Parts: sequence; structure tokens; C-alpha cells
Amino acid sequence: MNLWKSYKDVLHEMFPLHNGVGSVWAQWESKGTSLTAKTYTTPYFIKAREVEIWDDKSCIYNNIIYPKTGSNLPCFGMDLMGFFQKKVIIVFDYQHPVENYLFSVDGLPKSEGDYRFFEPGNHFSENVYIAKCTMDEVNDHLEMFTKYLTKYRDMVELEKPTGEDTSVYKDFDAYMTKLDPVSGYLKGKFGEEKAESLVNDFLFCYD
Repeated sequence: MNLWKSYKDVLHEMFPLHNGVGSVWAQWESKGTSLTAKTYTTPYFIKAREVEIWDDKSCIYNNIIYPKTGSNLPCFGMDLMGFFQKKVIIVFDYQHPVENYLFSVDGLPKSEGDYRFFEPGNHFSENVYIAKCTMDEVNDHLEMFTKYLTKYRDMVELEKPTGEDTSVYKDFDAYMTKLDPVSGYLKGKFGEEKAESLVNDFLFCYD
């Protein structure tokens, strides 16, 4: 199951994360499900931390890029969730670390509708991109993903951030920890101890 290969190819072509310093935080297998958790650092990113979870029917890819600080840049987050053939949810966005900061980028679509986990202005931008589709349709959204990432690359290269004050992300990670919708799923697959460690020690460790 490699549902998100094209998205990962675009990400790593745009930002050569594999050329940075990388580390494997976890490699788990349980109940027919595999999980890998990795981090990368680059000259302009404190870290990009990615998790991939897959079995024979599903594939979930999550990554948040934390830019170096001092330039008021947002993170870039992606939740690419293929649960089964007819249920796929694609989310990517500029996620600003400051609460109640309504970030917006000209030239990109603005979110319409009310989504339970993704509220514009609460660490999500006006441009949060949310799509529901089938597994056969995931690449229909690749062009927009590429457009969003290109805008983000332009922001980062313009600012060339250098700071490493991770306290900037304390509120962001605390909010995401409370919001996180996958804990129950992770507990069912890997047990409570591993699930809580993944969320608190890897996914959102700055809270």
C-alpha cells in the first residue's frame, strides 16, 4: 500500500528532506498494521516529522513541517488519510503557531463549510484544503497540493529563518494534542502506552 507516493515525491522534491539530518523514531508492526515515524532537519526547518500507517486496505500519511523561528512563518501540515477504497480524506494547510491568527495566502482557494477538526483561525488558515474522494481519485488533488507547497517554499526561501526557539510551538502542539483524532485508532492497533508516547513524545512534543 503506497497510496501517497506521488504526494511524498512532490514533497521531497520541493524540500529535499532526505538530504537533511534524519532519524527513525519508531517502526512498529501489530495486528497486520505497520507504522513508521521519522524526523528530518534542514537549514530552514527545526524539523519535519512524518508518520505513515498502513495495512492491506488503508494508508495514512501525516507530516508537519516546523520552520525555524523569528520570521512569523506558519507550519505546513498534511493529513492524507486513505481508510479504504471509497473513504479518503485529504487535508493540507498553513498552520500558524499563534492561536487566533487568521493566516491567508492570496491566489489560493478559501475553505468553505464547517469541519469538526479544522477551524480556520485556530491554527488553521483561511486556505485549509479539505477533500473527500476515493482511492482512485487521490491524484486529482495533487496539482493543488503542489501549488500550496510551492507557495510555502517561496515563503520560506524569502524569509530564510534561523531561530530555534521551540517555545513558539508550545501552544500549537498543545492545541493539536487536544484535537488529535487518531489516538483511539492508535490505541486499538498498538496499545495505550505506545499510542500515548507517539502523540506526546513524537507528534506534538513541544507542548
